[in-house]
Amino acid sequence: MPKHIIIASWNVNSIRAHLDHVKDWVSRVRPDILCLQETKVLDSDFPHDMFKSLGYEVAIYGQRTYNGVAIASLLPMTDVVKGLPDDGDEGQRRVIAATIAGIRIVDVYIPNGQSIDSPKFVYKMEFLGKLGEYLKDVRKGTEPVLVCGDYNIAPADIDVYDPIKLRETIMFHSAEHKHLDEFRKLGFVDPFRVLNPEGKDLYSWWDYRAGAFQRNQGYRIDHIWVTPPLDKLCVEYTIDKVERDRIKPSDHAPIMAEFVKGY
Repeated sequence: MPKHIIIASWNVNSIRAHLDHVKDWVSRVRPDILCLQETKVLDSDFPHDMFKSLGYEVAIYGQRTYNGVAIASLLPMTDVVKGLPDDGDEGQRRVIAATIAGIRIVDVYIPNGQSIDSPKFVYKMEFLGKLGEYLKDVRKGTEPVLVCGDYNIAPADIDVYDPIKLRETIMFHSAEHKHLDEFRKLGFVDPFRVLNPEGKDLYSWWDYRAGAFQRNQGYRIDHIWVTPPLDKLCVEYTIDKVERDRIKPSDHAPIMAEFVKGY
């Protein structure tokens, strides 16, 4: 196994719409593991050949038009599990997990929720509760666990451009924060804040509208959270804001965490 391992996460907002950008970025950066969200494509239409040509094995859990998650890895991947335990055949495709390099990787696309008074926010709360129960079971294993993806939640005031204006709105609501607190009780740590405790104006998502990116009106809603001992082995954590500044980008920037081998 490599002495260092780089794990990336990216909500690509349609793998087919942004395939050239994804291919270019993966070719340049070469993360050992890449977790994708919002692929918006059936498994049969996922660009397997492109990833294979770059040396990646892929595990996918896709859906037409909406949702969809995938894990691409340069390293061997085992014990792939798709979905939450009670997901039916018609369930939303939002979770995929695999063991890679001795780490249980869980790739998640948490619902946005639309608005606080929307049934979609109720669904978001239900999903977060089910995800918490799922992670409790995952934590019963002996491997360190890494949960990455589009959480659609900014954890703290420092993670949004205007906490006063945005407080108790979607993606920055106390009900969402309570679920993050439950994840912390399971032992999950946000290594970005370990390495950047006071870092301000560091976001991973900017709305397409109203020049939000140009004005840096963003949210840090994409995350890589880990359990011990990975929390102490993370040596670098990057938000690739440059990739967000493309002609036709996803509204999310890729994020990357580098870990030294010691688990």
